[in-house]
Amino acid sequence: MEILVHLETILHTVAEFVIIILEFMGVAIIAAVGARGFYNYVNHSPETKRTLAKGLAVALEFKMGSEILRTVVVRQWEEIATVAGIILLRAALAFLIHWEIKEEDI
Repeated sequence: MEILVHLETILHTVAEFVIIILEFMGVAIIAAVGARGFYNYVNHSPETKRTLAKGLAVALEFKMGSEILRTVVVRQWEEIATVAGIILLRAALAFLIHWEIKEEDI
């Protein structure tokens, strides 16, 4: 039984580390795409909106991955409900961003 406690501790530690890495990657992508979008905007590029939308979609995927992984480490129903709400909101945002990208491609 003691080994299960150790395995659970390792799981929580690894999951928390990966969650932080995924969140950081999402933030880094948003920052990079924001800078690129600003550059495109200043240069009056017609690709500004599409570049921003695609970058935000990718960043949102990383952030949703971290939220899904977060479901592994939560223990109370309130936390699960909160994580589920965040996942639903991010999924809705991803859907809207992908819809916007398709509209730009037409």
